[in-house]
Amino acid sequence: METKNNWKAWLYLAPMLLLMSVFTFYPLINAFIISFYKGFRPLQNSIEGFTLLGNYLLILRNPLFWNAMKNTFVIAFISVPVSIFLSLAIAVGLKSIPKLNKFFQTIFFLPYVTNSIAVGMAFAVMFHKNYGLINAILERLGFAGRIDWIGGTSSWWTQMVALLIFTVWESLAFKILVFTSGMQNIDKQYYDAAKIDSASKWTVFRRITVPLLSPIILYISITSMIGALKAYNSVIGLFGIKLGNPSNSMITIVAFVYKYRAELASPGYYSYAAASAIILFIITVVFSLIQGVVSKKRVHY
Repeated sequence: METKNNWKAWLYLAPMLLLMSVFTFYPLINAFIISFYKGFRPLQNSIEGFTLLGNYLLILRNPLFWNAMKNTFVIAFISVPVSIFLSLAIAVGLKSIPKLNKFFQTIFFLPYVTNSIAVGMAFAVMFHKNYGLINAILERLGFAGRIDWIGGTSSWWTQMVALLIFTVWESLAFKILVFTSGMQNIDKQYYDAAKIDSASKWTVFRRITVPLLSPIILYISITSMIGALKAYNSVIGLFGIKLGNPSNSMITIVAFVYKYRAELASPGYYSYAAASAIILFIITVVFSLIQGVVSKKRVHY
């Protein structure tokens, strides 16, 4: 009987395992192998030989790669905690207005089902120096002068602030939905007991809501970090193919991979892209493991 159930379980898992093998495991293994090719030309399907760490060393000596690393880490380490804090605060606020809860959930969920590049282009208009909404609001608030957020005279800092605002806004939708669903599953008895003890709202949030949501917070933290490390669409949508001003000033690791992946005619560039993708994979796995180990002590099941 147990053997029969095991076969059924594997049968149910088979479609997912097949899709993962085709679209995840095979590309990963293939990229790993290609990263050791020397002078690989994918159009001619020819290589000059093999190299152990040559492609990886070339990437690590490339200043553009380190710029991509810097931008990616800034996006990840700022946008993830800020978006988690804001989404949790919004979810708590939505819980306090049950009559309008569904309406606001729908409003906040819209960015999740909207094309990132299209929204990025809309944000690019909002951040325009002369007719953008952001500068118009700042002028109304009394700030003198127009800030060039993403234009030709903008600095790295203003471009990064604009990118972070867009990234945080874009990532709120899914987190709000998950936190709202999580809070609906918290037993109401905990809140009733807190009312009897005359606990403040802050105490209830800190002692009840956050601990009981800790598994969800851990899940959101890990998935958000993975998503932030793969930032690409938001950069393309906001800055276009130039990836910032000057060109490549806002490049991320994934954009770096795409940049070298597109150079099909140049010998070895495809292998550089594969090697940088493997480096990104290793970074993602390491950060996920660190988050899991560190957060494990603070997660309550």
